[in-house]
Amino acid sequence: MKKIHVGFLFSHDYEKLKLSIPPVYSASDRIFIAIDENLVTWSGNKFDVDPTFFEWLKEFDVDNKIEIYRDNFYVPSMTEIDMDSRERHLLSLKMGIGNWLIQVDSDEYFYDFEKFIADLRKFDHYLDNPEKNKIQIAAFWIILYKYTEKGILYVDKPMKAVFATNYPNYTCARRTKARVIYTDNIILHESLSRTEEELRFKLENWGHKRQVNPDFLNKWIKVNENNYKELNNFYYIEPERWKRLNYFPSTDLKEIKEFIISSKVLRIPKIYLAGKNFGQWFKFLFKR
Repeated sequence: MKKIHVGFLFSHDYEKLKLSIPPVYSASDRIFIAIDENLVTWSGNKFDVDPTFFEWLKEFDVDNKIEIYRDNFYVPSMTEIDMDSRERHLLSLKMGIGNWLIQVDSDEYFYDFEKFIADLRKFDHYLDNPEKNKIQIAAFWIILYKYTEKGILYVDKPMKAVFATNYPNYTCARRTKARVIYTDNIILHESLSRTEEELRFKLENWGHKRQVNPDFLNKWIKVNENNYKELNNFYYIEPERWKRLNYFPSTDLKEIKEFIISSKVLRIPKIYLAGKNFGQWFKFLFKR
């Protein structure tokens, strides 16, 4: 118990796991990949898998710590977001309550997973009786919005996201209703930055399918490196949550990483982090 267990969901964008698994591999005790046994999305659509992916996975897994978990994750009577939460719950049960349950999506790339684990270990006491001491651990996304011919548009400030919990009573995807502890860790999130064809498929098959605002895709298609300053409100559900984009003149993820590390705008201020954590502590002070 008290192991570092990381879970991934396997779907139509499974090839991105080749980027998201390596950063977490060394510091994980065990990695679990949930695959629908019929290879269908939460919308019931089939997707194909190139067998060479599993050859890559076997070759990459030099420490034999990756486990495939196959189950039926498509339930026609449920909404996509409820299936999302259900699959994550089943995956976490497979990972084992009593361990740190970390879920990373295939298009999320940790910059310093070892630091995230070091921060997580400060709260190991929450694993002693997790059902009575529920907690969530959050970090911050840098969201890549759209690749252009020579660069990439990204949301111009970090956005909070939950990655770990000690007790997986998920209510919306990987979020629970427990207290959140915020850390200053950064994760690159490729979110919407794919081809138009790939994005259309994602919008029809992900957990947020029924929440996407009708104007989102048209704005995504329209925006580019020449007009992004003239537009605003880019979030796919509540547009104003992502007010502005910025531009980086490269599509090389290593160069983007170095830029983010050196950018003052994309850092998490300590006073902001302290305020968020105090607010969460006070909110749950009398809820035990």
